[in-house]
Amino acid sequence: MDNMLIMNKIESLRRCIGRIREKTPETSAQLESDLDLQDIVTVNLERAVQASVDIAAHIIADIESPAPETMSEAFVIIEKKGFISKDVSARMQKAVAFRNIAVHAYQKMNWNIVHKIATEGIRDFVEFTRQISEKLENAADRRPTTENR
Repeated sequence: MDNMLIMNKIESLRRCIGRIREKTPETSAQLESDLDLQDIVTVNLERAVQASVDIAAHIIADIESPAPETMSEAFVIIEKKGFISKDVSARMQKAVAFRNIAVHAYQKMNWNIVHKIATEGIRDFVEFTRQISEKLENAADRRPTTENR
């Protein structure tokens, strides 16, 4: 598995999380009234979802599993392979649904929901990165070293 590539994606995801935390105002009313903050928060949420999907896709390619048909399915596959918990998988699938609304403008954005995702749902990305990082570290610890060969 190309751990360096995945770790770079995780670092990109962490930067998005940092920007969201830094720029999300205290209230949804403040978010609703500030177009610049709306853009920063929404774009970084979209990027966070995309980085998460990219991480899942790289894992899927490395384990030689069939490619997912949808972005959400990527999380189902890595859940079944033991990379993330069922709970995190379900929450990441919901994040993809949000991303689809934001990117494709299926409906008018509800800034109360965006604010809640930015303040509470952001923990889903943190937990996703924790579980993936832990799995990668455990896999690296199990690799034989030249001394063990």
